[in-house]
Amino acid sequence: METRHRLKDVPHRVTLYSKPGCHLCDDARTAIADVIGRLGASVDVDEIDILSDPVLQERYGEEIPVVLIDGKMHTYWRVDQARLEKALKEPR
Repeated sequence: METRHRLKDVPHRVTLYSKPGCHLCDDARTAIADVIGRLGASVDVDEIDILSDPVLQERYGEEIPVVLIDGKMHTYWRVDQARLEKALKEPR
């Protein structure tokens, strides 16, 4: 018997684009951790240093931190925890 997982059963993926020494990135990292901790949900989080890739540096250099949810732009500069929590509660 084949088991199929519907997309809504798959955890959300949060991607944080950041760079070292960025205080807003530190704030975003903390906000993301706080929200995930409150939700008690399974959320995959990736953090990518934009300095590791010239294309990312060019694309996001003026907007970091940038937060994507499931590959789609959620926010940049400041993370609104209530808005992030609402987005992560929505099924995929």
